[in-house]
Formats: sequence, C-alpha cells, structure tokens
Amino acid sequence: MSPLGLIAGEGVLPLLVARGARAEGRQVVCAAFRGHAWPELREECDEFHWVGTLRLSSWIRVLRAGGCHEAVMVGRVAKHRMYDRWRYFRYIPDWRTARLWFTVLRHDKRPYSILKAVMSELSSAGVNLIDQTRYCREHLATPGVMTRRQPTEAQWIDIHFGWQAGQQLSRLDIGQAIAVKDRDVIAVEALEGTDAMIRRAGELCPVGGWTLIKVSNTQYDMRVDVPTIGATTIERLHEARAGCVVLEAGKTLIAEKQKVIELADRYRIAVVGYDASVCPPPPG
Repeated sequence: MSPLGLIAGEGVLPLLVARGARAEGRQVVCAAFRGHAWPELREECDEFHWVGTLRLSSWIRVLRAGGCHEAVMVGRVAKHRMYDRWRYFRYIPDWRTARLWFTVLRHDKRPYSILKAVMSELSSAGVNLIDQTRYCREHLATPGVMTRRQPTEAQWIDIHFGWQAGQQLSRLDIGQAIAVKDRDVIAVEALEGTDAMIRRAGELCPVGGWTLIKVSNTQYDMRVDVPTIGATTIERLHEARAGCVVLEAGKTLIAEKQKVIELADRYRIAVVGYDASVCPPPPG
C-alpha cells in the first residue's frame, strides 16, 4: 500500500487522521501548513515537511517525493488571516497557485470553487484527495441526542426552525453555522468562523439557552468540506451560555468525540445529530 499524503491545517483532526492511518498499517507523509498546523503533528507522521499555504507546488513535491498517490486534506486555515494587512508578504503564492488564481479562479473565489480547483490541480499531478473521514469515522456525529442532556421543548422548536434556515444559508454559500433563540436568528457565521460567531451570539443573547446549528454545504464533498467541532467549540459555547448544539449526522466530525460529549454533559449542553428520521417532528 502506498503512503498516505496528509495536507494539514490547524487543529487536532490531522493528528487523528495520521493516527488512524498508521493504525491500519499505512505510512503518513505530511505537508503541514506553516503557521497553522500544530508542531506535535510531526510525531504522528513518518515524514513531515512544512509548506506554505499558497504554495501548491511545494505540497505536490513533498507528496510525490514520498510516493503518495492518495491524500487527505484536513484542518483549519484561519480565513481572517488571509485578509490582514500583511497578507501579501505572509501568503506569497508560487507560480502554480498564481496561475490558478488568475485563470480558473479569476471570477469565482468562493471557498468551494477554490477547493475544487485545488483538487483538480492535485489530481493532474497524480495525487487524488480521498474522504476526510476515511481514517477517523468513529468521530462522526451519530443520529439522535448524543449527550445525557436532552434539548428542551423550546430548543427542539429552535432546532427545526434553525435547520431550515441553515440549509438556505448553506445553499447561498454564506456559512455553515447559525445561532437561534425562540425562532429568532441571533447570528450567522461568515468569514470570521464558528468560534467568533459563537462569541458574538453570546454577546447578543446574554440570557443564554440559545442553539447552535452547524450544517454541511449543499455542494458537500467528503474530500474537502466536512464540518467539524471539538472541545474548544464546547468551551466557547459554555462561555457564550449556549444550551444546545446541532450537527448533521454522518456528515460532521466531532474531534475527540468522547471527550467532547463528556464536556458538553458537564456544561449541560445538549449535542444532537440531526436526522429527520430519528429527531422528533416539530410541534403542531
């Protein structure tokens, strides 16, 4: 079996993927985004190299030199950093990335369009991206309530209302998360990311008890676009006095799932894997 390429951003998820792949006897060659990936990821990989976020040629060179024909691309890249005043010095693209930017992506720089172009470029170089969850399926959200803590009746109403609203926002490619309280939309995720949106929702709803709904993109692709939460998300929700978090069952990763569920129960936050076949229907 050829080594698995790991294109890694920030967070614990790249570590879980590397551990899962090696547990199945597969070597891992990592191209880690400098300034984003965690340094401790080095210990989980057979080969480890730092690469620039916008230097596609470097990713490809590392993976091809390592004998990789398949790769998993996983982990966060903080979008707001891409728009700071020093971005042109911190994120200098190589010729391959620049060519993509000024040709394929010239008139469409939406996140999914960028990821699709990256997938195509990697494939043309002989490296195919595979399902992000291939080596960490045990961390996927499961249908129904995953915590001992159950949503209140009012929260179930918000869950159904927020789910429909979230689907519409996803269809417009605005964001993947929405905060709801008593069928009022408190906050919507955009460029700032989920953690910043959670803080904003807490400020706008000081009484607490609100619900976070996180949906997958309507152009959902398991190779590049699996929504994820972790222990930090639960900590942020607790600080913002949220009462419930809803995830799309089978399509959302919960990094270090058992730890996250235990932490949510400790903070009395219900965690729900949304699936219409198992979730109670909306009242009346």
